Amino acid sequence: MRVLVALGGNAMTGPDGSARPQAQWEAVTGAMEHVAELVRAGHDVVLTHGNGPQVGNILVQNEFAAHVVPPLPLDWCGAQTQGTIGYLILVALESALAGRGVERPVAAIVSRTLVDSADPGFARPSKPIGRYLPLALAQKLIDHGETWEDRGAKGWRRVVASPEPLEMLEAHTLRTLLDAGYLVTAAGGGGIPVVRTPDGRLVGVDAVIDKDLTAALLAERLHADVLVLATDVEHAMIGYGSPHARPIGRVSVGEMEQYAAQGHFASGSMGPKVEAALRFVRAGGRSVITAVHQITAGVAGAVGTVIDGAPTSPARPTPPEREDSHGDTPIEGQPA
Repeated sequence: MRVLVALGGNAMTGPDGSARPQAQWEAVTGAMEHVAELVRAGHDVVLTHGNGPQVGNILVQNEFAAHVVPPLPLDWCGAQTQGTIGYLILVALESALAGRGVERPVAAIVSRTLVDSADPGFARPSKPIGRYLPLALAQKLIDHGETWEDRGAKGWRRVVASPEPLEMLEAHTLRTLLDAGYLVTAAGGGGIPVVRTPDGRLVGVDAVIDKDLTAALLAERLHADVLVLATDVEHAMIGYGSPHARPIGRVSVGEMEQYAAQGHFASGSMGPKVEAALRFVRAGGRSVITAVHQITAGVAGAVGTVIDGAPTSPARPTPPEREDSHGDTPIEGQPA
């Protein structure tokens, strides 16, 4: 089968959420061991990944250096993290495959995601990113053109648009590599956000695209059989944090939509994953939400939250505002 694996941000940081270089390397190396097992099982694999902790590091560097050099725009931050994480994945996956006697070429693509310049998010930026700062420190970044909001006692925080992904612009290149037998990493962090100008040019924008929604879109465009949303928990949960919490196993689209409508999935963690999973299943595929170390068993349907079945609602709601990534340690489980 063709499997698209979307690695959550916590799959590429230390157990304590650390984004130190060594912690990232160890986490990526561990994740690629499991991806290599999926390849050895005979599946074609496409990888995508989050980049919240990595972009968060760059934002902190921007803050400290703002009095010396202009801060990097978010599209540049996305491109840098795609290159860095792509490099780590290449090295780790090549090694993991070689250790299993599997010969497959690997590649990583710096890739862009088209969004609509008329997306409501650009008129009313509301996606918080980065750290809370006192006004005295935030003002320098405001002077550089960034949008910051007063968040009360916590301080000021930057807000940007989080537009809906429309198209992964390097999809043709990706398909060419897949047809040539490559294992490809693409659309990291949801893709570098770009808009098309009235004269047809593509330009980057300061925005954050939900990586799971891009993964669902990409899985559909590549005619993947399974979308795996790999995180740090083995299942999505009903009643998370309560005495009545229980894991969700195999479930239909209709049942999962009901759980979502009842508010079981936090907007800052599991909510976007569930929405992405539902979108892909509505398009005709099968989705799995499970831990990184369980992805091979998840694809086989043996573990994890497995969603399949006929759609009960064609609606694709706009993803809710999230407070989880690009500066704060992303929480890929479900907070109480």
